[in-house]
Amino acid sequence: MRNYIARRFQTTQDSVMASAAAEKVAYSDLIDLSIGDTDFTTDERIIRAAMEDALAGHTHYTSPQGDPELIDEIRTYYRTAHNMDLAREQVFISASSCFGMELALMSILDPGDEVILFAPYFSPYKEQVELTGGVAVEVPCLEEEGFAINAQRLRAAITPRTKAMIVNNPCNPTGAAYDMQTYQTLAQVAEEFDLVVILDEIYTDYMFDQPFRPFRGLPGMAQRSITLNSFSKNYIMTGWRVGSIIAEPAVIDTIKRINENMVYSAPSVSQRAAIHALRLRSEIGDKYTGEYRRRVFYTAERINAIPKLSVHEPQGTFYLFMNIKETGLDSIAFCQKCVKEAHVAMVPGVAFGAAGEGYVRIACTTSEEKLGEAFDRIAALKF
Repeated sequence: MRNYIARRFQTTQDSVMASAAAEKVAYSDLIDLSIGDTDFTTDERIIRAAMEDALAGHTHYTSPQGDPELIDEIRTYYRTAHNMDLAREQVFISASSCFGMELALMSILDPGDEVILFAPYFSPYKEQVELTGGVAVEVPCLEEEGFAINAQRLRAAITPRTKAMIVNNPCNPTGAAYDMQTYQTLAQVAEEFDLVVILDEIYTDYMFDQPFRPFRGLPGMAQRSITLNSFSKNYIMTGWRVGSIIAEPAVIDTIKRINENMVYSAPSVSQRAAIHALRLRSEIGDKYTGEYRRRVFYTAERINAIPKLSVHEPQGTFYLFMNIKETGLDSIAFCQKCVKEAHVAMVPGVAFGAAGEGYVRIACTTSEEKLGEAFDRIAALKF
């Protein structure tokens, strides 16, 4: 019998993240710092309001573009928070921002088109680009430069086939946050080489040193940017799987056409929950982001007190990218040792591109007490 699996998947190995997850199941006392799922439950008011909406009949398909009420709430948010006016035709509701990235890439890439990834990058990006027929080109961001985007390396990576670049701000996994000067450099490069900029802006409430500003607000960038956002992290709604895409009407129309032939519309009840999340935004925000900030800085302090381990000063997200180079272990071996000997799970840095080797990602998504116990165990290991 022939192999019916598509050729492009026949040689695909399990992702590093999937392999790491498989090793966690053996330990009942395992402290899991590997997954970016918050340890809080969605605000009860959001859950109850969404449930009431479901009981009132919001259990059907919505418009393929999204619930008009949610689209208008997103427009209101951008107007009040960022002084940015959006037309309804510029907003699309996706079944998660991760799927939104796939829709965005499908809408713009032809076979062989190249997409710049700033490495270390969110692990799905590379395969998402490849699944849509594109070619991922990694541009390293170095710890000694604060994991900042280097304009010289960026320009050197651009070829006649380059179509787009993906910018994640603040960045998962490094915790770096890009300032306005970086955004202006990216805008200049995008204009010069006629590129699309895809913005993954799902941690916008987790900026520690500076306020978040949308890239599309820069002069000329609305026409060449596709902005992805999510309710997962800012509103503690990872399981609801709902996000948004902001782009020009021609792009939104294309995304809508693709989406109609895949999932038709994002889940209606999740969209109702997102409406209530936006309406409760001012009451929800600091409750969670403040707690994660405390955890991140506490964990960074613990790491920097352990010989042979260090971490760059946190700037955003609830992740830390721990430098393990002095241990002499590669990132996979380090994580395996921590799971087997300390029962602490983290993600090998190589999962985030070649530039991630020598690091591991830590998700500060458990209590400070558990974080303290995790690093007590790691400190007791011999490297």
